[in-house]
Amino acid sequence: MKTSRNFSMIEYFNRKADAIKPAFRFSGKSQEDFLSWKQCLLAELRSLLGPMPTRVPLNAEVVWEIEEEGLIKQRVVIDTESDMSVAALVFMPKSAKQKPCPAILCNHGHGEYAKDSVMGVRSKYFVDRNTEIAGFNYDYGLQMAKHGYVTMAIDYRGFGERSDGGNPYPGRDKCNVHYIRGSLMGINLLTLDIWDAMRCIDYLCELGCVENNKVGTMGLSFGGTMTTWITLMDERIRAADIICYSCRFKNFAIENGNICGSQYLPGLFALCDVPDLHGLIAPKPLLVEIGVHDKCFHEAEALSCSTEVRKIFEVAGVLDNYEVDLFGGDHRFSGNKAFDFFDKYLKG
Repeated sequence: MKTSRNFSMIEYFNRKADAIKPAFRFSGKSQEDFLSWKQCLLAELRSLLGPMPTRVPLNAEVVWEIEEEGLIKQRVVIDTESDMSVAALVFMPKSAKQKPCPAILCNHGHGEYAKDSVMGVRSKYFVDRNTEIAGFNYDYGLQMAKHGYVTMAIDYRGFGERSDGGNPYPGRDKCNVHYIRGSLMGINLLTLDIWDAMRCIDYLCELGCVENNKVGTMGLSFGGTMTTWITLMDERIRAADIICYSCRFKNFAIENGNICGSQYLPGLFALCDVPDLHGLIAPKPLLVEIGVHDKCFHEAEALSCSTEVRKIFEVAGVLDNYEVDLFGGDHRFSGNKAFDFFDKYLKG
C-alpha cells in the first residue's frame, strides 16, 4: 500500500514550508494598499521582536585616536544597556572636524573577525583576516570613510570582541547557543543586536562631525540581515545597501539551513518573507547587491526576490528609490553602485 510516511526532519520542514502562507505577504495594488500593509506588518514585527532593553547613558569613551590613510581612526566604547557594552571602530575624513559629513553604520557578516574586517584592519599577525578582507572585498567601512563618510562598525553579540574567547562551544554555532539561552528568558538575540545598532546611531548623531539626519547603513550577508532590520526599525536611517541577502526563507533557511540564531524571530515566516521585509523599507532608498556566482543566495532566487521588491516599491510610488547591482562575482561587496548611491541620497 502506497503511503506518504516520512522519517526525515529535513523533508518534514520542507513540507511544512511548502504549506505556509505568510499572513502579510504583499499583494496590494495601490499606494493606499501599501501604506495600510506597511502599518500593519510593522506593528506585527515590532510585537514579534519583543521589548527592547532599557536605555542607559552611552558613557562614550574614545580609547585611542590615530591619523592613518588620510583618516582619523578611533576605537570607541559605549554602553548600550545596563549589562552590555560595545567596542566600535569609528573612521572619519580629517575634514569632518571642520565640515560635518554624512555617516554610515557598516554591519559585518557571520565571520570571526567582525568589525575588524569591515573596517579593513589588516595585520601580518592575522593572515586569515587579510585573506577574508580581500576575498569578500569586505572593508567597505574603510572604503566609505575614504570616500567622505564617517563610518562606524561594531561586533554584534557573539562576534569579534564579544565572542567570549572565540570558541566557547566547540562544534556549535555561538549564535544558536545564545539564541536558545535568550529564548528561555523571552529575549530575542536579533532584538538585542538591533538595539545595539540603534544605540550606535544615537552615538553617531551626537558627533559634531556627522551631518545632522544624514545616516545610512550597509552590510554583507548577516550584515544584510542587520541592514534590513535597522532600516525598518530606526527612522533616522535615510538609505540602505543590502549586500548578498536576497532570497526567500524557504530557499535559504528551510531547504539549505543557511541561517543562525542571530537572524530570525520565532514565527517570522508565518507573517512575511524576505521580499516583504525589503519592500517595507520603501519609501526609503534601497540598493540591493546580487552576485551572479553567490553560493549562499543563488542568482535566480535572488533575482526573483528582487522582482517582488521592485513591485512593492512601484506600488508605493517610489520605484526610482529601488536599485539593483547585479555583478559578476560571488558572495562579496561589489562596490559598483554603492558609492554613487550613498552620494545621491546622503550627500545630494
